[in-house]
Amino acid sequence: MTLQQRVEELTMAYGNHSRKYIGEFILRKKSRLNEYSIQQIADETYTSKAALVRFAKSLGFGGWREFVKEFVAEQRYQENHYSDIDPNFPFEEGDSTTDIIQKMCSLQVESILDTADLLSAHTIDQIAKLLQRSHRIAVFGMNPNILLCELFRRRMMTIQKPVDLSLLGDSGLLASSLTKDDCAILISYSGNTEVREPMNLVSLLKAQHVPMIAITSSGDNKLRRHADYTLSISSREKLYSKISTFATEKSIQFILDIIFSAYFSLSYQEHLKSKIKTGRILEHSRIATNQELCETALEENKEGEILP
Repeated sequence: MTLQQRVEELTMAYGNHSRKYIGEFILRKKSRLNEYSIQQIADETYTSKAALVRFAKSLGFGGWREFVKEFVAEQRYQENHYSDIDPNFPFEEGDSTTDIIQKMCSLQVESILDTADLLSAHTIDQIAKLLQRSHRIAVFGMNPNILLCELFRRRMMTIQKPVDLSLLGDSGLLASSLTKDDCAILISYSGNTEVREPMNLVSLLKAQHVPMIAITSSGDNKLRRHADYTLSISSREKLYSKISTFATEKSIQFILDIIFSAYFSLSYQEHLKSKIKTGRILEHSRIATNQELCETALEENKEGEILP
């Protein structure tokens, strides 16, 4: 979770409270926050210097200046690396279809490029080797994230590496069946909500010594602290106010594609032969089905029925 998202979360958690007013001020000023003295901000938010320091400390910083330095650096990185397209509202009311096409294209390209910048080749290599030696691979997450994993599961099956996806209500059962010889992939954007899947399974997986791969937003969170390997999602979207999770979903899908490709490359020729063999079986099945349909249609035509 980015620092901005942590500020958003903290702001949402407090109603009529000084932290809410401080958070709203920070989110309005963004990269200009360092232009204001701590006294000016206290006056603007009708709070105090002590309240600002407490706000910074609640986010894990030693003081207000340390927080401002980190927050402004994050904002400037985003301003310098992305276009003016808002990932939360990439198109607006009144935009033409052509405008929507161009904006959505730019948004998804930026999401992939940002994700690529966040990936570590060494970490990807280690994950691929972990998958290779694991007896079973299980993926945990909530919709829509778990839906994105269906294509990953299917691709892995084409090279004879089964993947289990957690189904609603069965994730605990799946997690409890894993051992140290298996591995778990946990997808959680925030990586903090312990009462929801997959975070509520972390303790169980750790107790059973199951290696964990985290796919989560950048920045510190609880999932990162427990996972053996972590891959960062491009995380510029707000937690709540947005049209959809366009950029996040594209980022997660790209990460899964990279994991599959790295695993494939470990035994390239073997996996290629397996993929071709599987493809031929599937194609033969389709041809056989089409032939059956044609034969059925011919039989029906012989009986006097009119073909469409």
